[in-house]
Amino acid sequence: MPLFVMVQINAAILRASGAARPYADSRPLAIESVHLDPPGAGEVLVAIRAAGLCHSDLSVIDGNRPRPLPMALGHEAAGVVEALGPGVDDLKPGDRVVMVFMPSCGGCLPCATGRPALCEPGAAANGRGELLAGGRRLHDAAGDLHHHLGCSAFADKAVVSRRSLVRVPDDLPFEHAALFGCAVLTGVGAVVNTAGVRAGQSVAVVGLGGVGLAAVLGALAAGAAPVVAVDLSGDKLALARSLGPVLTVNAGDPDAVDQVRALTGGGAEVVLEMAGSIRALEAAWKMTRRGGLTVTAGLPPPDAALAVNIVSLVGEERTLKGSYIGTCVPSRDVPRYVELFRQGRLPVDRLLTRTIGLADINAAFDDLADGRTVRTVVTF
Repeated sequence: MPLFVMVQINAAILRASGAARPYADSRPLAIESVHLDPPGAGEVLVAIRAAGLCHSDLSVIDGNRPRPLPMALGHEAAGVVEALGPGVDDLKPGDRVVMVFMPSCGGCLPCATGRPALCEPGAAANGRGELLAGGRRLHDAAGDLHHHLGCSAFADKAVVSRRSLVRVPDDLPFEHAALFGCAVLTGVGAVVNTAGVRAGQSVAVVGLGGVGLAAVLGALAAGAAPVVAVDLSGDKLALARSLGPVLTVNAGDPDAVDQVRALTGGGAEVVLEMAGSIRALEAAWKMTRRGGLTVTAGLPPPDAALAVNIVSLVGEERTLKGSYIGTCVPSRDVPRYVELFRQGRLPVDRLLTRTIGLADINAAFDDLADGRTVRTVVTF
């Protein structure tokens, strides 16, 4: 057995939420040298090569989704296996892996019924800022540091549960591989798993961040027609049009809902809300036709609530459905989506706005908050 020892790593640490904008000045994320324990039973040491900036990270920084602090942020990442803890025998050093931000225990009721995205022990561990096996592997001079969604990937190395990893082909570029762990799983999965979109169905996507544009890619790959993309940003609408036969509507237009309903012959059969906004979800509900399905994968603040007209819910046989991590089975879906990417049918690389170094992460979150980027990826 190899002898593992604690190592020093550089990581982006959040010690307090709610810092004033711009983050380039207030610098809520401090790049610190911290201690990382060796991998325990069922755990893996991963050398991070790329980590994407996501609104789920931003919502912790701005305080919209409270998490236990201090915390090492980052949850959408790819890297290389460096060392294995006891009991991990299906990976080897040098394997290329993608991180998934919901570890699945394999034994709770959701896992046993094929819904690992809803793993109960995994959700509890994530809420406590711990790894699936319990406890924390990150420390500084003052004590333990919390893990972000079992990953803490804004760092040059991380110890994670084996159940947070999916192996991917060795020729998949790290900056593209990282996107499969969150944006692609969530966006494409919401289309094909949660909504079960079929060829020829009309689909509208509201909110064109990384997840929303991934949903557009998923709808195109599934053969949906027409596909309508809705956002406030002209640049993002132009990007959506460049991905394929996509119609676009500016969400700021007073008649945006009517435009979508006209383009889809009375409302889309499936409307996916990806903005994390109650106003966007209300619009998505209105864009959905009679008998249609409205799916929300956005995560607004925890106290946000939606008022639904029950008469239309019943009388029009409408469905409102949540989607978490695209109702995914990561060990099944990541390889499938990667293969579609390799075939050119799911051009995930189009979601990548730019790559940066870890030192530039605060300013990059300003760009994300202002809607100037789709996916920025930190590379190591």
